[in-house]
Amino acid sequence: MKDENVLKRLRIIEGHLKGIIRMVEEDTYCIDVIRQVQAVEAALNKVSAQILEGHLNSCVITAVQGEDPAERQRVLKEVLEVFETSTKV
Repeated sequence: MKDENVLKRLRIIEGHLKGIIRMVEEDTYCIDVIRQVQAVEAALNKVSAQILEGHLNSCVITAVQGEDPAERQRVLKEVLEVFETSTKV
């Protein structure tokens, strides 16, 4: 899966993360660092949602419409596991 929009967002996030590292190195006020970390987390969640949407619209649809019941179950189980993992903190 090569999605240029996802790659662009990840590169932007990478830049923000480097900024956070710099903030910590420079002993920036903790709350300011936390706010930047939260912004990166939100951006990563957006990227994750985009990737999941692409997966649902390609791999999952293909598996659900396919002839192999084991493959359908496997793909649906993967999606469920992703949701379960995302709700754990």
